[in-house]
Amino acid sequence: MTTAAEIESYLVEYQEALSAFDAQRSVAQWGAPGTMVTDAFVGSMATTAEMAKGLEQSYPLYQALGLASVDHTVLEHVDLTDRITRLHVRWHFYDVEGNLLTDCDYEYLLRRDDDGQLRAYVAVAIDEMEQIAKLAATKGIQLPS
Repeated sequence: MTTAAEIESYLVEYQEALSAFDAQRSVAQWGAPGTMVTDAFVGSMATTAEMAKGLEQSYPLYQALGLASVDHTVLEHVDLTDRITRLHVRWHFYDVEGNLLTDCDYEYLLRRDDDGQLRAYVAVAIDEMEQIAKLAATKGIQLPS
C-alpha cells in the first residue's frame, strides 16, 4: 500500500520539476508508456524522451502565462491494489510574486514499479484546458488551436 508520505514525496518532486521547467526531471516521475487523457485528446508516449519533448513544447505557453511555481493539494488517494494507486490532485499555479494564477484538477494512476519507485502511467486532465483558457483570456494571450 502507498502511504500519504510517499504520495507527498512523489508530488513534491514532481512540482519542483514542473516549477523548474525541467522536462527530464518531470518525466522521471513517469513510467513508459505514459498516457494522457483529456476531453480533446488521448495519446500514449512510448518513451520518456517523447514525454519530455511534449512537455517542453508546453513551456513557452506556461511562461507567457506567467507561471513561476507549482504547488498541489491531494484531494483523494485510493489504493486500488498493492502496487496501483489512484490519485486526485489539484495543481496550483503561481506567478513570480506568489500570486495564484489558476488551478486545475488531475487524476493519476500511479504504479509502484519493480524498483520500488512510484510512477504515473495515466493522467486525466479534468479541467486544465478550461482553466488555462480563462487565464489566457484575462492576460490577452491567444491559445494555439
